[in-house]
Amino acid sequence: MSTETALTTADLYLLAEAGGMAPSLHNSQPWHFRPTPDLLGLEVHADLTRAVPAADPDGRALHISIGAALFNLRVAAAHLGREAAVRLLPAGEGTQPCAVLDLSAPARTSRPFGADLYPAIAGRHSSRQPFTNRDVPEALVADLITAARDEGVTLTVLEEHGVRRVLALTFEAEARIAADVTREAETRRWLRLEPSCDGIPLAALGSHDRDARVPMRGFAGHPPRHTTPAARFEALPQILTLTTHLDRQADWLRTGQAMERVWLLATVHGLRASVLHQAVEIPDTRWRLRDPAEGPAHVQLVLRLGYGPPGTASPRCRVEDVLDPPEG
Repeated sequence: MSTETALTTADLYLLAEAGGMAPSLHNSQPWHFRPTPDLLGLEVHADLTRAVPAADPDGRALHISIGAALFNLRVAAAHLGREAAVRLLPAGEGTQPCAVLDLSAPARTSRPFGADLYPAIAGRHSSRQPFTNRDVPEALVADLITAARDEGVTLTVLEEHGVRRVLALTFEAEARIAADVTREAETRRWLRLEPSCDGIPLAALGSHDRDARVPMRGFAGHPPRHTTPAARFEALPQILTLTTHLDRQADWLRTGQAMERVWLLATVHGLRASVLHQAVEIPDTRWRLRDPAEGPAHVQLVLRLGYGPPGTASPRCRVEDVLDPPEG
């Protein structure tokens, strides 16, 4: 069944605003949205001028970010009462658009993802602050695992030995990034000392762990040009990995959708999250992130999850800058 009702300017604005609220590496926001000629759908394009090539030479993180924006678009479509039929990479790998959403059919249910995730889009922020030592309830963990699985991605909540292994690899990768002049300079370029529509403002840097247990990324350089306050972080953070069987662009896009679905559901339940991305940026530390006992898998993302302060909202580009006007 088709509604055949064209998307209005207000609909397109709401969709693009939701898509643009997605998380991205260094808040680079590497996406662009284009209405389909019939105004019954939306194309999602990669904005390669916003790539982060030293940290992400293969574009994996870029596609994960676009996948997160794509999931927000699906949530916003449901909010508009439309079903989102998604085609990933319709012309194949390495082509544009990265995805096309057909929004011509009415939504079959008002809550296709269980909980109403739409309000969480604006409330979801990366929190680089200490979390409490309160455990996430097992029932909620199971829901998060199911949410990722529904997107074709495996979410694993690590036990203590796995957490310590991943933290050690993240510390190693952070040190190697700090010693790499090109990577260090790129990271620092995304730090924003003045108001901007992208990048990481000083207020969003959070704290650093005075006991050096949780390796937060050093955006301000090594040694830091702008210090963050020291705080006591959780003794053993709750660490999750998102993995896929294959490692193609479509898998990266699915990972981004799974990450955002998990993150929005976590936000609904009062959980906070931040991404520990350093170890996936270096091929050998990324390889060592995988649990050999689990068999072959590609770790796409490491999330730190817990209860604590919500984090500071990062700036966003104007909708007019990421949405093409309808043709004609």
